Amino acid sequence: MTRGGVLPRVLQSWWAPRQVFRDLSGMPESVKLVVLMAAMLIFLVAQAPLRAREAQLDPSVPFEARISGALLAVMFVMPLLAYAFASFVSVVSGLTGRRLAPGDSRLALFWALLATAPAMLLWGMVAGLVGPGPAQTLTQLLVGVGFVVIWWSGMSVLARKE
Repeated sequence: MTRGGVLPRVLQSWWAPRQVFRDLSGMPESVKLVVLMAAMLIFLVAQAPLRAREAQLDPSVPFEARISGALLAVMFVMPLLAYAFASFVSVVSGLTGRRLAPGDSRLALFWALLATAPAMLLWGMVAGLVGPGPAQTLTQLLVGVGFVVIWWSGMSVLARKE
């Protein structure tokens, strides 16, 4: 990372993802792990309002139990699944003719997760404060489309660099 910080690049990923991935292409593996774990931590925090709402509506399962389950899933299971999925994408990309190195596949996926983390915080607030409805659907759509666009841009830039 030669210029700027993490937060400006996360924001820039929403309007110029290709440039961000060109700048990040030499990221070491240790930093990729930090990026993934930071994204997962933000995803965990984003779930707190929804878990609190669910605990309020159904007190049979307390908030602590709900957030503990989310902690296990987000901080321990999801990173393993993210590494496995990035490896799978790397293998499949080789079959399509646009070879994506395993490290580049991880960078594209992990950075797309971190770049969409602020939108996940918005989703968590809407899910916890507003509840099910059009607002929650719209924020889920924003997160999903944002993730796919940023991830796809990263894969296309990093596949062409070779």
